Amino acid sequence: MKKLLVLTTAMAGLALPGLAQEVTVMGWGGAYTASQIEAYHKPFTAKTGIKVTSVDADNPATPIKAQVEAKNVSIDVASVEIADAVRLCDEGLVEVIDAATLPPAPDGTPAVSDFIEGTLSECMIPTDVFSTVVAYDTSKFPSGGPKTIADFFDTAKFPGKRGVKKGAKVVLEMALMADGVPAAQVYDTLATPAGVDRAFAKLDTIKKDAVFWEAGSQPPQLLADGEVSMTIAWNGRIFNAAMADSKPFEIMWDGQVFEWEGWVIPKGAPNMEAALEFVKFSTSTEPLAAAANWISYGPPRKSSAPLVGTFKNEGKVPMSPHLPTSPENLTNALASSLEFWADHDTELNERFNAWLAAN
Repeated sequence: MKKLLVLTTAMAGLALPGLAQEVTVMGWGGAYTASQIEAYHKPFTAKTGIKVTSVDADNPATPIKAQVEAKNVSIDVASVEIADAVRLCDEGLVEVIDAATLPPAPDGTPAVSDFIEGTLSECMIPTDVFSTVVAYDTSKFPSGGPKTIADFFDTAKFPGKRGVKKGAKVVLEMALMADGVPAAQVYDTLATPAGVDRAFAKLDTIKKDAVFWEAGSQPPQLLADGEVSMTIAWNGRIFNAAMADSKPFEIMWDGQVFEWEGWVIPKGAPNMEAALEFVKFSTSTEPLAAAANWISYGPPRKSSAPLVGTFKNEGKVPMSPHLPTSPENLTNALASSLEFWADHDTELNERFNAWLAAN
């Protein structure tokens, strides 16, 4: 039986005696980490006196696994995707966290009822709902940009290189939707050999035009450098490039694949109690809403949605229409299947890597 970590220390404006005065938090870098610094790190330090040291990785799950297995853990809290959180939890590499001890909503609703159904898991407390989308440079398409996921694969109608995530997850789903598979049938189709062949056959149609990326910061840079005309990307990175850097980028929401991520605490974290305090604070209603003002990822607490304001709190750009969870952006959307990828991640990535290596 795994030991439950119970969040018991009251947030009282100052760190309690004996509590570590520093936590190291690993994020994904770029606009994502910037949003966390503004919404979580700075307010947490102001309220508790505990310093937050921020470090980044292309995928924090990888160094967390390595550190715990080497028994040399320097990270207290890390942001990971839900599928990675479940794998790390199953392998005993991260702590179990009792979500029942998280702060309630402002109206008293318990946290376990306030988080969007399905987002809480044994070892991860969610921080945001994000989406993988197709984004494009409007200057490349003066007559109008892509409207459907099928357009991403149509290099005759929409010429130019395509930025493609270097991995099976999301890419295969998008390929099937572009090939006419309804979102509700994507995982049933992908669970069959014929469905996998169909997805890779669709990818074959853009392989010679594909530029593959691994880090989330790469797609907006590929667009900015003119290396691609459209790309698969995380919606928050594209929004930030368009708003903060005035880039002529737009998101095409059709065929988006959304999922969520959140905090895990590695086994052997050097500042365990302070890490728990940080998780408790940052996943309460107000900080989650504040994060959505800095990056266009939806807050996973229902009580946070009405508190979402404008971009960087400047009063100019309302953030709600730019969130993956907004109704107008969900007309042809797919929720990533944790169960599917837990079962098929290894085999499909092996197939993907073999496909990449083939002429």
